[in-house]
Amino acid sequence: MVQVRKHHSVGADGELDLESWLRHVQTLANLDGGALVTLRRAAEMSAEAETRAIAAENIWAEGASSFATGLEMAEILADLQIDAEALIAAVLYRAVREKRLELKTVEETFGKKVAKLIRGVLRMAAIRSRSADTGDERQGTAVEEHSENIRRMLVALVDDVRVALIKLAERTCAIRAAKNAEPAKKRRVAREVADVYAPLAHRLGIGHIKWELEDLSFRYLEPDDYMQIAKLLDEKRLARQHYIEEVQQLLRDELGRADIEGEVYGRAKHIYSIWRKMRRKNIGFSQVYDIRAVRILVPTVRDCYAVLGIVHNLWRNIPNEFDDYIASPKENGYRSLHTAVIGPERKVLEVQIRTFAMHEEAEYGVCAHWRYKGTDEKSDGQDSYEQKISWLRQVLDWHEEVGGNPLQDDLRSSEADSRIYVFTPDGHVVDLPRGATPLDFAYKIHTEIGHRCRGAKVDGRIVPLNCELQTANQVEILTGRRESPSRDWLSAGMGYITTSRARAKIIHWFKQQARDQNVADGRSILDGEFKQLALIDFDFEKLAAKLNMHSLDDLYAAVGAGDIGVGQVLNAAQRMVKVERVDAEPSLTASVARGEGKADVYIDGVGNLMTHIARCCNPVPGDEIMGYITLGRGVSIHRKDCANMLRMQAEEYERVLQVEWAQKPKELYAVEIMIEAYDRHGLLRDITAMLDSQRINITAMQTRSNKHKHTVDMVLTAEVHGFEELSRVLHRINQLPNVASAKRRILH
Repeated sequence: MVQVRKHHSVGADGELDLESWLRHVQTLANLDGGALVTLRRAAEMSAEAETRAIAAENIWAEGASSFATGLEMAEILADLQIDAEALIAAVLYRAVREKRLELKTVEETFGKKVAKLIRGVLRMAAIRSRSADTGDERQGTAVEEHSENIRRMLVALVDDVRVALIKLAERTCAIRAAKNAEPAKKRRVAREVADVYAPLAHRLGIGHIKWELEDLSFRYLEPDDYMQIAKLLDEKRLARQHYIEEVQQLLRDELGRADIEGEVYGRAKHIYSIWRKMRRKNIGFSQVYDIRAVRILVPTVRDCYAVLGIVHNLWRNIPNEFDDYIASPKENGYRSLHTAVIGPERKVLEVQIRTFAMHEEAEYGVCAHWRYKGTDEKSDGQDSYEQKISWLRQVLDWHEEVGGNPLQDDLRSSEADSRIYVFTPDGHVVDLPRGATPLDFAYKIHTEIGHRCRGAKVDGRIVPLNCELQTANQVEILTGRRESPSRDWLSAGMGYITTSRARAKIIHWFKQQARDQNVADGRSILDGEFKQLALIDFDFEKLAAKLNMHSLDDLYAAVGAGDIGVGQVLNAAQRMVKVERVDAEPSLTASVARGEGKADVYIDGVGNLMTHIARCCNPVPGDEIMGYITLGRGVSIHRKDCANMLRMQAEEYERVLQVEWAQKPKELYAVEIMIEAYDRHGLLRDITAMLDSQRINITAMQTRSNKHKHTVDMVLTAEVHGFEELSRVLHRINQLPNVASAKRRILH
């Protein structure tokens, strides 16, 4: 017989004790007698299927037992107190997946609902992280199918959340077993778990599964970092345990004096979260404040705040280290009070305070809908469950509305580098992609609010509609009575919107307006744009034909309705006019021979100098690089961390160049930009900083000030890739304070 993970299900002879396992699962999941009988039958069917496979020498390639894996999956789900149908599906799933058992047989024996759950999990098995497919010859096909796979998964989630829970349990078993696998498979499983299933557990609020998936995947993806942190934790474990025990007893005494019935626990911070915080805040291990932590559970919300007062009376709290997730829950429904204090012996201590119901929600997330049967906060659990289903449906709706693949970001990690979380005036949390603006927020709340938006307040202050929101901002949208989106909102150069949802809604609104108005608006937009770019007496009729329009009015109407972007029109105009190139050949770019005469890699920043790859470090595209001017062989390209480069940088810094990789030679065009502005301190700095942020190279500059009128005229000679980039730069300059106008001047 096979062995299972939990020791209490294995007898003294090392064989599985099925009856002991059933009693344990019954206790965890609170099953009745009938459900227990059915679960026993499912376990026996899985065991028989495995026995037949062994007899037929049809063992799974990795040698894993589908029977043992099924029992382990069911045990994980029983801890979530999921129902009997899901437990039966978990026991049988791996046998069906490995074709040791027919799904039709399962349906005939256990019913359509169990078979439907297994079928849903089988669909989810098609999901693969893109990075997990690296090296697969079918990678292109996998990428194309990725969006559809994600969509299928969401359909399964919306129909029955238990499908997602079974799949999470199966992946938990897979990554536990990966420790005995080959390195390549170990990394593949870990990458898949890190990219898809740990974020999914986070989205559903199942804390303890999320933590295990993160730690195990981190262990296999970054083994050195994992072992370093684990060693640091182990060295201080005994001292920390003694310290936490003393703090726990002190808090229990204080709760007793305040007549509050609560429980106090020491909380271990998992390794991945320590590493993530160290990397995100660029701090050392000793500066991670919540390695020493306690958690206090109390009956009611009122008790939470009372205990918070007790904690702050005992010890001084650390500024900016207090979070009230009860008043403003996280987007996945997490609620708790977090505070960091200077505890006994002047050591930093984190304290988490929550109700018992909140703790159930934090640990089991969506499963708390079934699990928690306690206090008057039961209705809140129901609301949270419905909110999670609503979130999944909302993501699916966006996919249908705007097409493409906006779903991957919603399922990947919600760390600060990809998502931001802002508050409505009522304290509700709204999650948006990084770089989102108040207009994106308005359209996320409701389409009508977006259409009626006239302004925005962030943290109580009026801000431009194209300002970039940050996590923890409170955003209030100021609305008018009528719907009247501005066409400027669709201009990529002005940066009013970043989300495909907002863009689709605005375009749809303009399509519904009268054609005459669209023609007038489109004419106004293009006339203003072409005047700014100094394209005088331009043949718009020819431009319309080049864009496959039947007439010039059709072009104006398409631009006015948002069907054609201004950038697309500018690219067509670029091909119709001659603009002065910086050089006869592509400049500031040099090809580098790799292999036998193949020049398929290019280096920016070395002009037309001859270049070659240094053999000492042999950099490849993606590495950070620097150039060194040699005697007779042009520029040698080294990795930034190359020992030879570091030595040459110290000894002959004047011969070191800043360079970077380029995918292909770049065509650069010289343009003169005329700027008229009211003089002020820092004006030139702001203009050059903006151009630097856009990676625009300035080759010449002239300024002339008028002291009497307090004005300044500037002429900049810059290198751009075309009209679209020039238009974006001009718009950004025009948005700077005190700038009256910025436009292109024809070179003489």
